Amino acid sequence: MSFLAKNYNRKKIAFTKGKGSYLFSTNGKKYLDFVQGIAVNSLGHAHPKLIKTIKDQSKKLWHVSNAFQIPEGEKLAKKLCQKTFADYVMFQNSGTEATEAAIKVARRYYYSIGKPNKNRILCIKNSFHGRTIAAIYASGSKKMTEGFGPKVPGFDHINFRDSKPRFLNLRKKIKKNTAAIMVETIMGEGGIKPIPDKCLKYLRKICNKKKILLILDEVQCGIGRSGDFFAFEQSRVLADIVPIAKGIGSGFPIGAVLMNKKVASGMTPGTHGSTFGGNPLAMAVGNTVMDIVSSKKFLDNVKKLSKYFLSNLNLLKKKYPKFIKEIRGRGLLIGIQLYKDQSKFIKKLMDNKLLTIRAAENVVRILPPLNVKKNELDLALKIINKVCAELK
Repeated sequence: MSFLAKNYNRKKIAFTKGKGSYLFSTNGKKYLDFVQGIAVNSLGHAHPKLIKTIKDQSKKLWHVSNAFQIPEGEKLAKKLCQKTFADYVMFQNSGTEATEAAIKVARRYYYSIGKPNKNRILCIKNSFHGRTIAAIYASGSKKMTEGFGPKVPGFDHINFRDSKPRFLNLRKKIKKNTAAIMVETIMGEGGIKPIPDKCLKYLRKICNKKKILLILDEVQCGIGRSGDFFAFEQSRVLADIVPIAKGIGSGFPIGAVLMNKKVASGMTPGTHGSTFGGNPLAMAVGNTVMDIVSSKKFLDNVKKLSKYFLSNLNLLKKKYPKFIKEIRGRGLLIGIQLYKDQSKFIKKLMDNKLLTIRAAENVVRILPPLNVKKNELDLALKIINKVCAELK
């Protein structure tokens, strides 16, 4: 009997250890892990530099209150600001915390300049911004909000059409009390749907014209996952606020909100806090991840691996045109959209020792570590080809 709540539909398998791209189950089987904690383990399992960092820092200091200065956090914040658009960073523990904090930053900014009624956040319907009570209403998904009423106010929604990409009724949805537009740069849970550069540029243009803020949620697609440090970088758009998490800790719980100087002006002492956010152990891990992932050489290799993997997946699409509908994604955030239900496909991949995970729109999500080896991609392609042949 399990004493865990039943809010997860867990597969009947457990693991004893992981190494790089692989997991090892309790019954001794070896699996190629292309879930990696849902895009969390950016450097795979048990990376030697992270092991050393955790071991060294754990001997010195794990936790201290944010009532005091934390040098490791100052160091990581500086690296993030020097690498990105941001002027300031506020550390959290997870992606959901980061998106909730991003909403607070936007609302607090307008409050601080004498516009407290400018507080509504405009999001894409059926997007994903986390599982806390405000985050599920930001997502606008009936499935996620069912049974969790009363409705949390303050959110409006637009539709995003990915065929001939555009935002529907965007101008009509922006009101006098709209504070910000918040979108995932690449919609992850929603089916691996990148927002095209032209659409991001349009959002920035509208935000400038209407004098509202742009929040780009990079919790899943950021920290090198797209092949750029942030997925929105190739559009040359500048966000006002960016929540991050997942890859920055490579398995260790870290979240953060990055913001420009203008919006940061509203965050005065006492406006937000986090007991564990920015603790020395987490910050030490984040610094090591940042040193590895932020380098041009590393990111160029992600792009190279992505190009190889996507081109070969598209060859499989041509080989199985009635089975594979579309190959989606950027970098190593990849989706295979099927004509048939993806559950059986995912199970068959798992039977063949390849772990993947589902997303909306019948998409199989593939999330290798960013330092995956080419021969590991080849093994995944071989398994996918085999399963396609069996199920077509």
